[in-house]
Amino acid sequence: MSRKLYVGNFPYEVGETELQELFARAGTVETVKVMRDMATGRSRGFAFVEMSTDEEAQKAISELNAFEMGGRGLTVNEARPKPAYSGGGGGGYGGGDSGRRRSEPRW
Repeated sequence: MSRKLYVGNFPYEVGETELQELFARAGTVETVKVMRDMATGRSRGFAFVEMSTDEEAQKAISELNAFEMGGRGLTVNEARPKPAYSGGGGGGYGGGDSGRRRSEPRW
């Protein structure tokens, strides 16, 4: 099991300090990273918490999953690795034949 946990569905007002204190009930917390909106700096309502041992991480999952915080039930589970992207393109303009013709303005 991984020591890194995903924590979701918490109120936007909650920060690293509150999560650190909450997860300290289950053991030693090494890091807390609340994910924030790049434009506003506001919390996005999920974070990653790293516990010092696998046993503490398992204890945190069992004790804090569905724990109510600010009227919301937390989601706590093992963090999954970020999916690997193949690079290359997608999205944007151009880049291959999409089967559609480019439409011109109708004025």
